[in-house]
Amino acid sequence: MIRWMMAALTLLFALATIAAAQKPDPARTALLQTDIEWAKVATAGKDVERIVSYWTDDAVVYPPREAAVSGKAAIRNYVSRSFKTPFFSISWKPAQAVVAASGDLGYTMGSNEITFADAKGKVARAQGRYLTVWRRSDNGPWKCLIDFWNESPFPPPPVLKHSPAARPSPRPTRK
Repeated sequence: MIRWMMAALTLLFALATIAAAQKPDPARTALLQTDIEWAKVATAGKDVERIVSYWTDDAVVYPPREAAVSGKAAIRNYVSRSFKTPFFSISWKPAQAVVAASGDLGYTMGSNEITFADAKGKVARAQGRYLTVWRRSDNGPWKCLIDFWNESPFPPPPVLKHSPAARPSPRPTRK
């Protein structure tokens, strides 16, 4: 009888742990949704002010093979020039979002694609990966603080299967 009760308690604990792990994190969901919405706005390429509104005032953008672009005014200029480039378009898909336990910092990672005119004036396409660091104040909207991407033929990063806010499991000890 005691073994049966212990087995039942163990099973209930395991099921509760699985249910807790599957419970969506509202901050992570909001961050992921923000990145998805930003990608849609940028892909449409029609509203520079709306695109720029996703960055913080003190944001820094790190484009590949170019100098960093610091501050919202410089970023606005960079985005405006980009959309005036022949054949320019941009799109991205987040693969994961992670939020700090504090709920005010997070990051997203994924894959992107940019088209533009090459040196000969023909359409060129660059695929890559990106990492964006996000911040929010007083549970307000998420804003991008650091925007970094590179050109890479590699697939997007894997989706984490563990809760980033959770502590790592202790290493098993050797007996």
